[in-house]
Amino acid sequence: MTDEDRRHARWIDRRMALAREWDDLVAQAERLDGRASAPTSPLVAADRSPVVVVNVGRWRRDALIVTPDGTQAVPLPDLTHAAVYQRADAFLRVISERPPMTGMSYAAAIEAYQAARQERQRHLSDLMRWLWDTVAEPVLTALGHTGAPRPGEAWPRVWWCPTSRLALLPLHGAGYHTQAGDSVLDRVVSSYTPTLRALADQPRQAPAAPHGALFVGVADGVGGVPLDEVARERECVRAAFPGRFTDLDGTDATVDAVRQGLAGHAVAHFSCHGFQDLDNPARGGLVLHDGTLSVARISQDRYGGELAFLSACRSATGGVDLADEVVTVAAALRYAGFRHVLATLWEVDQSVAADVTESVYARLARPDGFDADGAAAALHEALRGLRADPRRSLHDWLPFVHLGP
Repeated sequence: MTDEDRRHARWIDRRMALAREWDDLVAQAERLDGRASAPTSPLVAADRSPVVVVNVGRWRRDALIVTPDGTQAVPLPDLTHAAVYQRADAFLRVISERPPMTGMSYAAAIEAYQAARQERQRHLSDLMRWLWDTVAEPVLTALGHTGAPRPGEAWPRVWWCPTSRLALLPLHGAGYHTQAGDSVLDRVVSSYTPTLRALADQPRQAPAAPHGALFVGVADGVGGVPLDEVARERECVRAAFPGRFTDLDGTDATVDAVRQGLAGHAVAHFSCHGFQDLDNPARGGLVLHDGTLSVARISQDRYGGELAFLSACRSATGGVDLADEVVTVAAALRYAGFRHVLATLWEVDQSVAADVTESVYARLARPDGFDADGAAAALHEALRGLRADPRRSLHDWLPFVHLGP
């Protein structure tokens, strides 16, 4: 056995020991909070549609398609560990960069802004084509989704469960968006799940059955850019819940008031700023009147809601060191008990966020109630509408994602 083989063997032993330790800690935690249960079969998570776990290791790259009938491995030979890291780092840099505006004339600032948008569009288009060629197209072909559904046919669904730094990239937008049918958006409705178990386990219910909608709006930006579309989003939610609407606006949107309000409502809509600390993602959160409703704080609570809509920037962005653990506001709300979460991967245009809000609630509001289980399909249709709008770019619609069943 060579030195390299021995190092590899020690590495495998260490990984297995850590996995066993993790399982033991999870079992202890479940006993402590009174929810001990039998282990969940991964196949339970795929009782409706496939879950695609994309493994990015140094020695193998595969997509594991989990269905009720078993697990199928789809080799991804063109997906390399190094390329994933390089693409993720470049992606984070591009979506975070802002052109310097100080000291510029108005005309120069507009020119710099347009140049930055064009560069971002170019980068995202290239990234989406790469994700399509290396991951999405082989997976969808293996599933038999080789084109768009026929008129009248139901859209198939796929849950993406990426690992490593691939978890930072928008797989739901993979494709050649100038060619009809050659994109994920043209073939399936996409959702995300951080783990198979997170999808299989039903969120724990709050003691009292929640009802109605909670709207949290902080239009003044609390030190950031003022949000001019908060009022439009508020009216969209209010129209979907006549007589069952709670408004926490401005100075009323405190951390304590919001935490209490989340426990008693089926739907929670946030129209405010959000941020993520890539090095310490548990610190990231939603910016309220008197502070941040952080990932760490949300994770302490238990709710029984149906839908949380986070019309806030970077509410689904994970950290860089443990990207596949998905420590985000969206994942925290899922863990805390909201069955469906709509969130964003990076900074979004206010008018686009309001357009998505308007489209989603119009589709989910029914004469006989509110259909939260249609959230993924409603978001899918909203994004297809934005993509077809010549005024909108890939950067505008790509950040929006769905987590949940």
